[in-house]
Formats: sequence, structure tokens, C-alpha cells
Amino acid sequence: MGDGAEAAGATAASRFGTICVFCGSNAGRRRVFGDAALDLGHELVRRGVDLVYGGGSIGLMGLIARTVLDGGRRVVGVIPRALMAVEISGESVGEVIVVQDMHERKAEMARRSKAFIALPGGYGTMEELLEMITWCQLGIHDKPVGLLNVDGYYDPLLALFDKGEAEGFINSDCRQIFVSAPTASELLTKMEQYTQLHQEVAPATSWEISELGYGRTPGADQS
Repeated sequence: MGDGAEAAGATAASRFGTICVFCGSNAGRRRVFGDAALDLGHELVRRGVDLVYGGGSIGLMGLIARTVLDGGRRVVGVIPRALMAVEISGESVGEVIVVQDMHERKAEMARRSKAFIALPGGYGTMEELLEMITWCQLGIHDKPVGLLNVDGYYDPLLALFDKGEAEGFINSDCRQIFVSAPTASELLTKMEQYTQLHQEVAPATSWEISELGYGRTPGADQS
């Protein structure tokens, strides 16, 4: 596995064995978005990283999943049963885990991953990105979150975050929860170097989220 061109261009192994990528089930109107998905897929392969994603075979999801799988890495898709007919066209890519709803999907993707990256996408991608940022702020996880800002796609969102900080709704340390970059190589390098700086609202052990493996010890005093 991992032979050929990908292996020839291999870099040092990533500290993230598996990364979850959020992205659109559409490809976007410009080729730059598809190229970015392919580039990220190749970069994951070069760094020896497996992929967890939304399970679709179309749009940016399909592009990155096939790239990582063709590069010899493991690909696990997590998809709600209701979306299978919508987001899987023809054969599925890699392993597919079917869940009941969107909440279970995000929890399963998070549980299986050591970091998160958002490619361009629509409401669903942005919601997934923001939930992972929020979970980090709350202390539910301490995994790096990266935003691949392809051709400035997320500039308005980054400006909104800056506005939230300026107006006192986002703490300055929490503004640093995620990192962003215009290319896959730069983004992954930043994520490798990421150190948590913010003070979480509560430690992970205080959250009862069984899907993520968190929760109080059975029988422990919870008074």
C-alpha cells in the first residue's frame, strides 16, 4: 500500500493517524475547489493519514475519498440512512458506516478522528466545522481544527469571527481554536504545530457523551 508516486513524495508521518474532513456533496462552480480536494487527498496520503468523511461518492466528498483510497490509505464514510440515496451515486468509496441521524454522524466521525479539516461546502459543512470549534471551546475535545480557505472562500466567515471577537462575543483565546491556510500542505503543517491556548469551559471527563467515549465513571459520586 502507498506505492508509486505517493510513496516517492512521502513526508514525515503525521501525528494524526486519522483526520476527519468535512466538505460539500457538490463540487462547486469552479475547478479550484475540486483541485483543492484532490490536493488535500494527496497530502493526506503523503503524510500517512487515513480519512473519515461524510460517506458520499459525489462532489468534493467523492473526490477526496477516491484520492485517499487510491493512495492506499483507509477511508471510512459515515452517513445517515436517509442520505444514502442522495449522496451515494453508484458504488460507495471505502468502508461505509450507516447511522440514524446527523447527530450520530458527527459524533461517530469525531470519535474516529484525531483532527478535523473543513474544505469549502454549504450549510452542512459550515455547521460541522462550527460544531467542532464549539466542542473544543466547551472542552468536549482537544483535537486540532483546520479550515482550508481555498481561493478566499471562507474570507467572509473569518471576517465574521473577527467581528465577533471585536464585539466581545468571541474570547480572544477562543479565536485561536482553529487554524486556517490556503493550501493543504500549509494547513496540515500548522495543525501539526497546533497547541491549545484557550481555557475550555469544562473538561472532557465532565461531559456525558457516550458516542465520543466521554462520561462520568459508572457508580461514581455525581453529587
